[in-house]
Amino acid sequence: MSDSTRTIAARATPPGTGGIGIIRLSGPDCLRIAHKLTGHQLNPREVTPTRFHSKGGDTLDHGIAILFKAPASYTGEDVLELHCHGGPVILDSVLAEVTVLGAELARPGEFTERAFLNGKMDLAQAEAVVDLINSQTETAAKCALRSLEGKFSEKITDLCVNLRELRVFIEANIDFSDEPVDSIENKEIKKKIKEFSGIIGELIDRSTPGELLSTGAEVVLIGAPNAGKSSLLNALARAERAIVTATPGTTRDTLEATISLEGLPIRLTDTAGLRESDDEIEAEGMRRAITAAQRADLVLEVRDDTQPDPIGLKTEGQDSAQKKKIVVLNKCDLSGRSFGELKNQDGCPAVAVSATNGEGIDSLERMLQLELGYRGEREDTIMARRRHIEAMQRAHSHLDQAINQFKSTDLLAEEIRLAQNALGEITGEVTVEDLLGDIFSTFCIGK
Repeated sequence: MSDSTRTIAARATPPGTGGIGIIRLSGPDCLRIAHKLTGHQLNPREVTPTRFHSKGGDTLDHGIAILFKAPASYTGEDVLELHCHGGPVILDSVLAEVTVLGAELARPGEFTERAFLNGKMDLAQAEAVVDLINSQTETAAKCALRSLEGKFSEKITDLCVNLRELRVFIEANIDFSDEPVDSIENKEIKKKIKEFSGIIGELIDRSTPGELLSTGAEVVLIGAPNAGKSSLLNALARAERAIVTATPGTTRDTLEATISLEGLPIRLTDTAGLRESDDEIEAEGMRRAITAAQRADLVLEVRDDTQPDPIGLKTEGQDSAQKKKIVVLNKCDLSGRSFGELKNQDGCPAVAVSATNGEGIDSLERMLQLELGYRGEREDTIMARRRHIEAMQRAHSHLDQAINQFKSTDLLAEEIRLAQNALGEITGEVTVEDLLGDIFSTFCIGK
């Protein structure tokens, strides 16, 4: 956990050359370091043009300095921003001088960790910071921004408050009443538990697409050689990403392309054709194809519809890899089959397309959204992580258990307490240091 007695420093702008580079400091020594580095007594929230100089008096750069006094800053501590010219050598020299003056290099995510520890944001908002930075689509960015503004946290906090009040009421009856709970406000308590459980269920439903927006979806294309996998990837990507030839086995390694489908980032992976082969390189490509399918959220099995009987593949290890699969019958412009959604093939949803002329691709895209559980851009979508959803599922389960515990008020109150604690993990009201370390270690340095 971050030590607030340390003053930390890091670059707040990405590595490389740019017009401006920013070095950020946070901690009790910001004012002293600013005076030593610039020779000025900085006024809070005022832009001060200045010369940055070393201890020996050498000029390191010309730029501006801005001081943010606690608690009105990102971290809740004194924060100093040094805006320099964006050359790596310049920034390295200024950062080195800052450490000479007593600052320590920040760990990844340490600025945001301090913001959390100082009550400037809760844990869900802190995670939304990195989700916003890593957003791959405009929809994902909007969703992350709503979480950063506290829309998700407000709902979780309200639930925690309501559960706490309900638990206090039940525990008061345990301590001070001779009557069992089921004869005192029994129906009202059950009604409230069901109401809170319903709200959590709705939040889970709204969070599932948000998790997809946060992580993106992995979709892998597999199939026999020359089935048109590379052409299909190009059609979905609206770009010539993969080499396409009439020669079977052109693709020998995995090839990735990222697309946005109604705001959902999807990583498409083209793979080597699956067939019996003694070629060592081709065999390695097929092994990689199977591995890619095993980690995918969804598999597109591409079949050549011009073949007499385009049956499904039976490659060893493949079937067990497929959590979800769409069968794509390709080259339907040549086979004469009607384009669009079809009856299930081998128990899987199926669609007929032509990757070369784009027919049926819109039907495939709709099917992708459906199978991935994505409902398109919605104002009520919550940017959630897997841990948020799991915490809400635990809370939902505890409330379901509470409904069955009215014969024991102790167990009833305990189930409600466990539900409240599960929700508290989302905002950081209930947390452990290991969890904080795991979360903030995923941040970039300087944030």
